[in-house]
Amino acid sequence: MSTTSLIGREVHVDAEGFLTEFDEWDEALGAELAAQIGVAMTDDHWALIRFLRADYAETGQTATTRRVATVGGVPVKQQFELFPKKPGKKMAYVAGLPKPAGCV
Repeated sequence: MSTTSLIGREVHVDAEGFLTEFDEWDEALGAELAAQIGVAMTDDHWALIRFLRADYAETGQTATTRRVATVGGVPVKQQFELFPKKPGKKMAYVAGLPKPAGCV
């Protein structure tokens, strides 16, 4: 497991840059991760990220876009608007979670 420095602190990441330690994440780090992929965070973005984090804490798995739509109540179309192109991967990255199953 490797580490990288973000906002002045060391965090554990995998080969693709996804955080590997759930407790190292906070919203300041999430904002920095979002900036790195060109996403300007709004309240709607944060609501999705908070859902993902809570769902992961409960299930131990990163929610897929389908789960975010059915359980989180955010339609897939809106997920694509907030996190263009690969919303599942981008949401997980910003939330400090592993990529969802089936995500390339």
